[in-house]
Amino acid sequence: MRAVVQRVSSASVTVDGATVGAIDEPGLLVLVGVTHTDTPAEAARLAAKLWGLRILSGEKSCSDIGAPLLVVSQFTLYGDARKGRRPTWQAAAPGPVAEPLVEAVCTELRALGARVETGVFGADMKVGLTNDGPITLVLDI
Repeated sequence: MRAVVQRVSSASVTVDGATVGAIDEPGLLVLVGVTHTDTPAEAARLAAKLWGLRILSGEKSCSDIGAPLLVVSQFTLYGDARKGRRPTWQAAAPGPVAEPLVEAVCTELRALGARVETGVFGADMKVGLTNDGPITLVLDI
């Protein structure tokens, strides 16, 4: 699994003009991509990493201060643009494989005690955020 993690002051996801997920306080925006070989074990490892990642103000983690996370599926994280001008998506898992694993990350986070907001899998989403820092990390699990 691959995640792009951004420390944010606030973030939201809208679909067809309606807000479907939002955090309005400091927390993390997490874009999650899934590849063909990922399993629920990787989803659990990613959730634990996100929950304990000390990148919030004062080197705190979401678990330290109860900060929320907005998790958004993003298959394009596995795009390959090394050749030509058009990326390929061959490394991205298809929806029936990816959707349950993105949901597993959210489920695992909630089991750890996290407040989790989400986007809508497969939808045309508009993501808005105020990046804090800015701090952005790429995690490969």
